[in-house]
Amino acid sequence: MDLPDYAIEAKALVKTYAATKTTPEMQALKGVDLSIPRGSIFGLLGPNGAGKSTFINILAGLCRKTSGVVRIWGRDIDERPRDARAAIGVVPQEIAADPFFTPRESLEVQAGMYGVPRAERRTDELLAALGLSDKANAYVRQLSGGMKRRLMVAKAMVHNPPVLILDEPTAGVDVELRRQLWSYVVELNRKGVTIVLTTHYLEEAQELCDQIAIVNRGEVVACEPKASLLQRIDTRNVVVTPAEPIAAPPNLAGFETRARPEGAFAVTYRTGQSSVEQVLAAVRAAGLHIADVATEDPSLEDVFLSLTYGAENEAPA
Repeated sequence: MDLPDYAIEAKALVKTYAATKTTPEMQALKGVDLSIPRGSIFGLLGPNGAGKSTFINILAGLCRKTSGVVRIWGRDIDERPRDARAAIGVVPQEIAADPFFTPRESLEVQAGMYGVPRAERRTDELLAALGLSDKANAYVRQLSGGMKRRLMVAKAMVHNPPVLILDEPTAGVDVELRRQLWSYVVELNRKGVTIVLTTHYLEEAQELCDQIAIVNRGEVVACEPKASLLQRIDTRNVVVTPAEPIAAPPNLAGFETRARPEGAFAVTYRTGQSSVEQVLAAVRAAGLHIADVATEDPSLEDVFLSLTYGAENEAPA
């Protein structure tokens, strides 16, 4: 069988939640079109309430779409629901594991639910890969939060799915665990697993993802390769360290300035209207002597804010 070009496809996907006694009708997804390339690490970003979790819940079979078409690994979720679900593993935000099971028992039960024959189960392999071998026979309730998070990843992989969805996988975990988790995820991707990631750590998405979609108010406002997305912003920063300490960043006509640590300040300019030399000239005209200077390209956070906070939304401080 030929492999599909896209691990996940959504066309004109709509989800409307019916009105209740206390809440009005709410359209969580408004005709979403999204194609996630096979073999990619794909970032799905958006503010709280944008529709990311609704989209993932539809893929996982936890929520029924109102209309539209969704395919997972080329399998329509309406026509071949069981085959479609078998093609994905989902690591939810919430930790869901029976506290009275051991990690080994949790993986064995999960594999049984997917119909994986005993001879084909990879319980010990997954426990080792996620650093849980020494806790294989401890009760889940005795594990730390980070260990439980790793167990959730292992549970999502028991049936060897070609697509792994990670919904805020590193929320609330320490830096070392985050590194370990991403090392494993990157290795999975090298072996051909398509990774779909939602995260509030934008620097994490910028480092890991090769394509990113940004969702806002139930609509896809951008879906591009990361490099292309970062080029959307036509602003750059010049970070200036003055030779003498200053109490506050100077006011420079035509430029925005912001304080940086250790007495430095950043000057933002538009590439089509100004240049670095014009910025430095304005700094000198303000009577400051420059000890050091550096330039910064826009970050994913800059792009995210520009696309999700418009005139009717006030960007956060």
